[in-house]
Amino acid sequence: MDMKAIGVIGAGRMGLPIIGHLVRKGFDVRACDIDAGKRGAVEAKGARWEADASALASDADAILVCVGYDRDVQALLEPGGPLRAARADAIVAILSTVLPKTVQRLAHDAAASGIHVIDSTVCRGGEAADLGTLLSFVGGPPEVVVQITPVLRAYSSDVVHTGGVGTAQVAKAVNNLILWACLVADHEGLALARHYDVDVDALREALLASSAANGPLDKWGTQTMAWADDDMAIVAEMAADAGIALPQCGLVREICRTLKPRRYDLDAYGR
Repeated sequence: MDMKAIGVIGAGRMGLPIIGHLVRKGFDVRACDIDAGKRGAVEAKGARWEADASALASDADAILVCVGYDRDVQALLEPGGPLRAARADAIVAILSTVLPKTVQRLAHDAAASGIHVIDSTVCRGGEAADLGTLLSFVGGPPEVVVQITPVLRAYSSDVVHTGGVGTAQVAKAVNNLILWACLVADHEGLALARHYDVDVDALREALLASSAANGPLDKWGTQTMAWADDDMAIVAEMAADAGIALPQCGLVREICRTLKPRRYDLDAYGR
């Protein structure tokens, strides 16, 4: 089935630019958000505003879910939820960062109605969303991933099939764990340098050409840390479910909680 009619649920920081890229690539896009005030922004991107998720789902070939939390995703796809009214063979791609077991359970339940639920998490942040250069991880059956890939490529410069349903959530959790650990390490290293009167700007440029290079260091000063605690909570629950210890995970989560309100203040770090 060709993917032509695309629904997007959630017109926030990531959803809204994704809507714009889909429209520019020629897809017939309809969108909704719990905030009716987003209607003007959605229509300015060239998409059709739908009153709710039920109306959006009725004739969409694929639906991208860009909502905030695990509970929001569940509400959309639980029995009686609005996306359970999607037509048979429709693909529901969960872009939200949630637990792998949530996606797997919802996919299993929705399959009885002929709906394909997969996960397609995105990385690289808001700037990449604006530019259409996101990295999309995709977890699902190969034949379904092949169908949805042209849609994902409308806003992604890289699309990686990670395996079965739920594996894109695992890939995103790994990305987030390493991201926040690097941001903490960057603060500690640069704070140490500052206290020894090293030119921090020159050092950062040099480190980006060294074995210490990392994404948060490259984008130093831009990270809001808005999702750090939620991201690390998901990693912690996944580790508990797997029965493995990730001691650095817990430490990074605690440091991030303290760091967030005074991030990038190297003079205050460690004091």
